[in-house]
Amino acid sequence: MEMGVRRSWLVEAIILLIFGIIFIRLTFLHLYPEDWLLNEIEEKRSLEYRIQPTRGEILDRNGEIIATDHVAYHIAIDPQFIALHGEPEVVESVLSKALRMDPETIREKLAETHRRYIRIKKYVPASDVKGFKSMRSGVVYQPDEHQEAQRLKGVLLEEVPIRSYPKGSLMAHVIGFSNKEGVGSAGIELQYDSYLKGKEGHRISKKDARKREIYSERKVDIPPEDGASVILTLDQQLQYHVERVIEAMCRESEAEAGWAIVQDIPTGEILAMVSFPTYDPNRFNRAPKEWMRNRTIGVNYEPGSTIKSALIGVALDEGLVKPNDKIDCEQGRWRYGGRTLHDSKPHDVLSVADILKVSSNIGTAKIALQFEPELLYERLSAFQFGNRLGIELPAEERGTLHPPATWSKISPTRIGIGHEMNATALQVLSMMSTIAYNGVQMRPHLIKEIIDHNGETLYQAQPESIGMPLGASTARMMQRLLERVVSSEGGTGKKAAIEGYRVAGKTGTAQKIRPVEEGGGYYKKKFTSSFVGFLPVENPRLSIIVVADDPGIYTDNGVKIKYGGGSVCAPAFQKIAEYAVRYLRIPPEGRRVYMTRDEE
Repeated sequence: MEMGVRRSWLVEAIILLIFGIIFIRLTFLHLYPEDWLLNEIEEKRSLEYRIQPTRGEILDRNGEIIATDHVAYHIAIDPQFIALHGEPEVVESVLSKALRMDPETIREKLAETHRRYIRIKKYVPASDVKGFKSMRSGVVYQPDEHQEAQRLKGVLLEEVPIRSYPKGSLMAHVIGFSNKEGVGSAGIELQYDSYLKGKEGHRISKKDARKREIYSERKVDIPPEDGASVILTLDQQLQYHVERVIEAMCRESEAEAGWAIVQDIPTGEILAMVSFPTYDPNRFNRAPKEWMRNRTIGVNYEPGSTIKSALIGVALDEGLVKPNDKIDCEQGRWRYGGRTLHDSKPHDVLSVADILKVSSNIGTAKIALQFEPELLYERLSAFQFGNRLGIELPAEERGTLHPPATWSKISPTRIGIGHEMNATALQVLSMMSTIAYNGVQMRPHLIKEIIDHNGETLYQAQPESIGMPLGASTARMMQRLLERVVSSEGGTGKKAAIEGYRVAGKTGTAQKIRPVEEGGGYYKKKFTSSFVGFLPVENPRLSIIVVADDPGIYTDNGVKIKYGGGSVCAPAFQKIAEYAVRYLRIPPEGRRVYMTRDEE
């Protein structure tokens, strides 16, 4: 008995000792908690996250939205919570129908009950979740007023911005696209990403046991700064028309591709920039890479006879020839430097003016030989051939104009007719705009202004001269000579004529270069065709270039037609120019300045 009492006391004493130790330990933990414990508690209570800004809009010159952010949603689930407190079968049934997903896929996700968060579908448009309504422990789904609402505990809606291009493929090669993470990846979206993306916000606070923020504990609260809006010089209506014309040209001529640019001559503003085939930036990941290239600045090609405008222009400027000087064009066949050069049609003796009008290769080559090689290189380089023009887009090619040290004996005769050199369509257009603007070359540009989210102007474009490659009097002489290409009998650009307007321009048809892996040299039946011109001649306002890549060769009673710049591209130029002068209200005398929508 006595032994039992002692044992009982001993057990009680041990129990009291254990509780005493626990009490003392808890007291010390409460009054003097250790750092590791405090850190763990603070870590669990801490709340820190980044607040994403709204990406800035991209608009055309009249304020039409071309790119903007829309609200979308990530659909996520908490499999553990659904297993304990929800209805997995209902969640599976509702989500599979509402999101048009395979029920088995959702079932597999729900089975991962050790996880607290799984995304079911990302970037779901707001229109596809209009039947969902958030609540504290999940969402309520009611697709329409006639069906009973279903509570989906453990299903989460996360609001996220998504880039949207409401005009579809319109201006795609200029606008580019922003990827799913909101990063600009092509075109203006890439080039001006630092302006468009804005600045993310930052919040540091604490949360309670229910994971709700304790607002009084908020230590850092930096709100997001929305991105700036970029306003382009492009006009939506004009761009749409040019896109349709170039697409029709490619389909009718069976060309592999086509591209065009419309420029306001006095300011250098680009009013339309088109490349075909095109793509929809809303679905950029479905487009072939080749379709995504902006060919107006990203394709180097031998410009062919369009360069004769520059060559004859600088020859006149140097006093090497005069418009009425006569040159023997050798009946269309001339051998020089061991190589034979042909004209498309045989000609005997032609004036310099007529050499330009009928686009004689032989006549132009003989003019080129009157230059010292270094002078010819210098004068053509002054038009920025071989250099980027600095358009506000990524991936602009510089073209090639090799220095005289690399030239052969026949190089001047080939460079003068647009071979042994490469250029972009923008460079060729800039050359023609220079002639039209009395020898002054304006830098082409696409950005009109950039405005921040508060409405303050961050950047305002101003016309910028980048040189004067041609004397003013010579440029005016060239304007009249180039008008004859369109208006005179025998001119190669007659299909570019517009009733009531004086039009000037130049055709170009160059054989395509055969890749080295295919043996090098030139293809016999593959061409790059083009037409570049301006109007009205009295007071030039618009310059336009149209290029077709390898248009098909058709025959009419045994005569090959419809692959040259005058047959394929001049008619497209005519359709673009005819619409443009009426839409922009440019009268035949050319004095009307571009009218904005606010002035109408």
